[in-house]
Amino acid sequence: MIRSVLADDEVLARQKLRQLLREEPGIEIVGEGATASETIELVRTTAPELLFLDIRMPGMDGFDLIGELAGRTDCQMPHIVFTTAYDQYAVRAFEIHAADYLLKPFTAERLRSAVRRVQEQMNAAEIQPAISNGHRSNASRYTSRIVFKSRGCIVFLPVSDIRWIGAEENYVRICTEKETHLLRETMAHMEERLDPQMFLRVHRSAIVNLQYVKEIRTDQSGDLTVQMVNGQKVPMSRGYRSRVSEWMARA
Repeated sequence: MIRSVLADDEVLARQKLRQLLREEPGIEIVGEGATASETIELVRTTAPELLFLDIRMPGMDGFDLIGELAGRTDCQMPHIVFTTAYDQYAVRAFEIHAADYLLKPFTAERLRSAVRRVQEQMNAAEIQPAISNGHRSNASRYTSRIVFKSRGCIVFLPVSDIRWIGAEENYVRICTEKETHLLRETMAHMEERLDPQMFLRVHRSAIVNLQYVKEIRTDQSGDLTVQMVNGQKVPMSRGYRSRVSEWMARA
């Protein structure tokens, strides 16, 4: 059972969430909070594994609440699923590694998907091999999904779906198998967010997903090109050649 706390200043919102969670056999509700201070005390005293958290609450917002929890030594940070009527905080939510972001009103099916995602994260944490000297893998600091608005919708894009990323002035173009997305972002920030074991910057204007790289080619003029498995060609500059050589040596 996943011990869970519900935090929302609206009584009706908590009631509805509680009713929906009754259909989830793996969830045990151990407390409900209407304010940030109540929620922090509940997390401290009940040690939940999951916190369903509204963003706009009396006292402090959901992000401030998480910051308060992170700074405490008398409790552990639970997995966070945001429940809110506002879509503008989605990107920020996933930058702090929230498990999911539910827009009110959400369906039982959508809630079930969020619970399943938390269960998967908990299972992955349990089977993760111990790291020597008591250090944990720093892979968790890299994002597993990129969240952004596109055509009026919020897109949750797993980074494993990304083939490569290209710079276009003040934007980056994220290329997947069947579509592309244009984000107002910098290549430097994208590189910081992506796991270097999976993604490699091969040009100041290009990052590739290594699992979709077929080969490195040199054309007649001596220019280097990364050939992707789908036939796409991504330019590679000589300044980044050493990175590719290091990766090929490890592969």
